[in-house]
Amino acid sequence: MVNNSYLCSDFLKTKDMKRTFLWLLATILFCGYANSQEKEDVVEPYFSITEMPDLLKWLPAPPDTLSEEFAHDIMRYMWGKTQRLDPERAAIAVRDAVYGVDCIMREFSEPFGLQMSKEDTPEIYKLLRDASETCDYICIEPKKYYMRKRPFMRMKEQSLTPDDEEALSKNGSYPSGHTILGWSCALLLSEINPERADTLLARGMMYGDSRVIVGAHWQSDVDAGRLAASAAYAKLHTSKRFLKQLAKAQAEFEKKKNKKDAK
Repeated sequence: MVNNSYLCSDFLKTKDMKRTFLWLLATILFCGYANSQEKEDVVEPYFSITEMPDLLKWLPAPPDTLSEEFAHDIMRYMWGKTQRLDPERAAIAVRDAVYGVDCIMREFSEPFGLQMSKEDTPEIYKLLRDASETCDYICIEPKKYYMRKRPFMRMKEQSLTPDDEEALSKNGSYPSGHTILGWSCALLLSEINPERADTLLARGMMYGDSRVIVGAHWQSDVDAGRLAASAAYAKLHTSKRFLKQLAKAQAEFEKKKNKKDAK
């Protein structure tokens, strides 16, 4: 006589094995897909940190606290606090505080005249991603060297982005990395769409001003950031790979623009 309970037990074991196998297969496939996505999104800087212009050799040091320049910093800090009274401007400043290419594409799409995203404009996204990372390198050493206290620390007042304060307090204020990001991307997007250069550069200036408004940077940090970004952007143009990707981004923009105009 056949032991039905035995057969049932074997069946369940087989079924469990199938489920385990399918689960493992699905996991392997998912991990493979995730890894391929990560590889596709790996930042590829155009230059190393040591290949970028050395700000410590030519950028002036941050102002002494007894100088007229620092008095101007204080005045601009007070100006920033008045700007917080405007809910719309304050909201923009807080949005600008979210560092990265995603923020740039979101905030600069309107002045650029075209909606940008990783999915819709992959060539522009790749250019912004790699170029902004390269430009950011220029401020790493001077931030460490000067370790300047940020406004909210020196003034002992809360910034508009309190959740960022702990991390910011461990990172030097001079020059402003956010400003380098905003200004270099404004220059880059202006080169892709020259017709919108004035609007893009105005937004780039606004992006830097946001750092003063939230209380994360002094005006001299922002001014130095714009100068550093310009130097970094000039360096990018000596890279053949950058120029090749710039051409791809320009072609992508023209194609999107023509398609938009045809509607």
